Amino acid sequence: MNSIKPKTKIVNDPVLGLIDFSSPLILSLIEHPWVQRLRRIKQLGMSDMVYPGAQHTRFLHTIGATSLMQLALDTLRLKGADITDHERESAMIAILLHDIGHCPFSHALEHHIADTTHEDISLVFMDKLNRQFDGALSTAIEIFTHQYPKQYLTKLVSGQLDVDRLDYLRRDSFFTGVSEGIVSTDRIIKMLDVVDDQLVVEKKGIYSIEKFLVARRLMYWQVYLHKTVHSAEQLLINILRRAKWLVAQGEKVEASSPLKYFLTNHVVLDDFKSDAKRDNGLTTLENFAMLDDTDLMVAVKAWTTHPDRVLSRLCLNLVNRRLPKTIVQDQPADNGMVSLLTQGVMKKYNLTEDEAGYFVSSGVIANKAYSQRHDQIFVKEKDGSITEIVNEADMLNIRALSTTVSKYYISWPKDIND
Repeated sequence: MNSIKPKTKIVNDPVLGLIDFSSPLILSLIEHPWVQRLRRIKQLGMSDMVYPGAQHTRFLHTIGATSLMQLALDTLRLKGADITDHERESAMIAILLHDIGHCPFSHALEHHIADTTHEDISLVFMDKLNRQFDGALSTAIEIFTHQYPKQYLTKLVSGQLDVDRLDYLRRDSFFTGVSEGIVSTDRIIKMLDVVDDQLVVEKKGIYSIEKFLVARRLMYWQVYLHKTVHSAEQLLINILRRAKWLVAQGEKVEASSPLKYFLTNHVVLDDFKSDAKRDNGLTTLENFAMLDDTDLMVAVKAWTTHPDRVLSRLCLNLVNRRLPKTIVQDQPADNGMVSLLTQGVMKKYNLTEDEAGYFVSSGVIANKAYSQRHDQIFVKEKDGSITEIVNEADMLNIRALSTTVSKYYISWPKDIND
């Protein structure tokens, strides 16, 4: 069992100010190597290729979200919600660990390092930690997996108005300098209440919610799905694909031991759950716990001189920020255009068609700020009744924000027409 250290910790957060944690269990979890790993994973993947200030980490976001959870729970308590000390601590733990399963570069490499989601990996980590701390995380896991009877606690962890979103919108706006993402987190949290086990927003806070939903849509188009950010992430994905292909062909590809494990094996969720030791003496989860952005970037720098021309060129392009040209349009990329661009790459770089495919990418990106069908946001009227937010007459068209907007991209090297 891990020892629990009784003390208080104050964190100076550049976005939220001074944060105070006093739970010995939470402090011990923050100090755990699996949580500390998040210091070495950037929150916004490759977004710093467009917004140089976007260097903040998953760890910083995790601390911020846990602080907002603490504020939300204390606010609900003051309004009469029956939240025990154990439930308060458990909900904070659930949000503290919600991102622990992220791959290097966050969402950019999800499903490419391993064939599963970061949420599923997070749950495996939480189960392992629960064993280490003699079952102290059981309630947190129930909240995280939507199994706990008080559903409003789960909604604060994972919902349309959860503290995860409240933190990342404000934080990502701060570090990118994109002011459209600024939301009034304190006001929104102060407007929260619970009615019949349902998380609701007081009617006087409705305009803050409107701003929150609009900010989320704008941040997706301007930051998370920015076409240049997307092209940089596709470049990184193609580098990983090529490295895996070379390893499968028996080619030598230098990498750290944890990275080499994921380059060599097709890893699925059951592998993470297994306690079997792999060839390098570590379990799959232990290998993953040793993997972060540093492993990838050290490898990419080393691969710039790899004898494989495809891998070396891809890596040089990323290291030197020679990103693909990307266009975004309302219709899928024409097959003829994709073929023409692929032929251009073949001629320019003297590559085969399969090799040229690593340099031309096309697909779809989608943005949906609000879901009417699942987990709606409810408003508490002055008479105590609740109504779904789309029914409020003085709101902007929330139904429009609940519509999925899809756009199609195509990327190719800028120099093929030189």
